[in-house]
Amino acid sequence: MNTRSMKGWLYLIPAMAFLGVFVVYPLFDVIVYSFEEGYNSASQTFFGTGIYNFQYVLRDPYFIQALKNTFILVIVTVPLSTLLALLISVGLSSIKKLQELYQTIFFLPYVTNTLAVGLVFMILFQKTPYTDGFVNQIIHFFGGSTVDFIDGPYWAKMTVMCIYTIWVVMPFKILILTSALASVNPDYYKAAKVDGASSWRIFYKITLPMISPMIFYLVITGFIGAFKAYGDVVAIFGTNLNAAGMNTIVGYVYDMLYGDGGGYPSYASAAALVLFAIVLTITCINLLIQRRSVQTS
Repeated sequence: MNTRSMKGWLYLIPAMAFLGVFVVYPLFDVIVYSFEEGYNSASQTFFGTGIYNFQYVLRDPYFIQALKNTFILVIVTVPLSTLLALLISVGLSSIKKLQELYQTIFFLPYVTNTLAVGLVFMILFQKTPYTDGFVNQIIHFFGGSTVDFIDGPYWAKMTVMCIYTIWVVMPFKILILTSALASVNPDYYKAAKVDGASSWRIFYKITLPMISPMIFYLVITGFIGAFKAYGDVVAIFGTNLNAAGMNTIVGYVYDMLYGDGGGYPSYASAAALVLFAIVLTITCINLLIQRRSVQTS
């Protein structure tokens, strides 16, 4: 090994040590915990090993509800937020005057604290003894009946959660897609206009293929981010998410560790590995689709 290679490995040692201590070791620890049956965190003892923790988690109605909530959140918010971000980015790209101002306005929710945004959404949708909430006032103005979005039916609470998630994640997607649109070679558009191509055909045949790597990047990161949702839900529905029926997989893991009925790291580890397997599977599927469908040059 030459001197240059030695220097490269020496530079990597701090990063590798950091990853080993804070990523690799905790992951290994989670795997070990997930197979230890009857683990007692106080005495650091367990009475056997096996797959009972996974069986318990997959039969737990709270986990099933959390899994359902998370999948609905992912299926609804990822496609909608990406589509809306694409439409807004195309609109911003066609506006030359005040374009930077509009980009800043659309990016503001991303740099705002998510808990603060969640509290604002709770105020907008929540019914109180004094008011039905701003959103209900709008619904009532158009002749509709008021709905309790925070403590009411499941579909109403999930609607609020989906709208909030889309609102929070869309600014980052707008920023990425606006940059991607700006990087498309304008010569392609000039050649298409010379050939008499319509605006829709230009967008479908030129713009979309050229920015497809960024779209798939946003889809993959969107799936991962939506599966990790927890703090956003707490901001709107409070900490007792099981009672509200709005818990997520990450919330379930937290409850098993630190919640009122917590202290079960083995169950939490098993749930965390189930989440890891789901995210890994969906990411691999997306990467396979990307290899076949994405324009790379």
